[in-house]
Amino acid sequence: MSLRDKMREFKKDDPSQDLYKQFGILFNPFPASNQTTGNPRFPEAADRQAEDRVMTFFRDDKSQVVVIEGTQGVGKTNFLNHFEVEVCDALKEVEVGEALKDQKGYYVVRYLADPEETFDGTTRRLFEELGKKHLNALVQSLRSKADPVETARSHDMRVALRALVKSSEEDATQLMMEWLLGARPLKRHRQVLGVQFRIDTVESKTVALRDLAQVSGEAGVLKGIFLLLDEIEKQDGILGIRAVMRYLSALRAMIDALPRRLFLMIAVTPDALIRYSASYPALRSRLEDRLELKPLTNITAAKKLAQFYLDEARKAANRKMGKSEDDQPDVLNSNEVEDCFIGLAEQAKKHGDDGVRQREFLHRLHQLAEAKLK
Repeated sequence: MSLRDKMREFKKDDPSQDLYKQFGILFNPFPASNQTTGNPRFPEAADRQAEDRVMTFFRDDKSQVVVIEGTQGVGKTNFLNHFEVEVCDALKEVEVGEALKDQKGYYVVRYLADPEETFDGTTRRLFEELGKKHLNALVQSLRSKADPVETARSHDMRVALRALVKSSEEDATQLMMEWLLGARPLKRHRQVLGVQFRIDTVESKTVALRDLAQVSGEAGVLKGIFLLLDEIEKQDGILGIRAVMRYLSALRAMIDALPRRLFLMIAVTPDALIRYSASYPALRSRLEDRLELKPLTNITAAKKLAQFYLDEARKAANRKMGKSEDDQPDVLNSNEVEDCFIGLAEQAKKHGDDGVRQREFLHRLHQLAEAKLK
């Protein structure tokens, strides 16, 4: 049978119905190694610790820097994906507790530096996430109370914000956004905003971000920014030492510039963290709050992880199709999961690894399940 015929038969027969009747699922429950998004998150001790950090941030309004440390394949990207979704969903809720009743003014930014010689991409993304809508809200607030403008340390920012508040030009906020993103001030920018100099250095970008966050916070239109940085170890693997130092220096400058309203979560490998701390000691003290993700080291943990994904797949199927039969077998039984882990653990031991990486384990389960589902 040709591929075309197989695809026609697939569409006609709808085999997902057979999967549901046989196993209570609609798809392979285990993610392949290339599936880095949209996967469930198996809760670990680090998850609960990160949740505590988030709630402390909401309570105290003081900036926090949380480092998610782990080797490749232990779930750092999955961890950041999970918290991005969790925080975003919580901020959309209306009745979610005293700390989150006013969800306006929070921004969640997920950024993958892949890789870049400067920190410009990160600061640009922060300004873009705030956007014209935020500037319009800031202008409306400042028109009723102009005092927050004086909290900006930069003369140019104070001049620009005062001009923005007084301006009746339709494109005033657009011009302000262009200036914040580093555009060269043209005649129009000078006329409307009164700015003369370009924001084109690490220092000027950091100062602009700090002042905008400070004024917005005092004006009541900015409550917090969640910035989730993933795979920053790639900076070290491709770029030269000078470029890496510039990047790390800008990261430290941003942390120091925003003592309030910033929740920064950084995912990084232990080796990269050691190298960065050694080459740039000034950053080390800013990265002391570390949550470690570890590979699988025993059969019990491996079985719990596998069962979690099996249960999540069945829950998803039940939500769509209704309640399945209670006596349906799992697509992979306990013995098959155990044999899979033992084989991978033996390979890991030969390679000198501390345990089996979750991504490798789930990918192997995916392959075994796929053989049955076909």
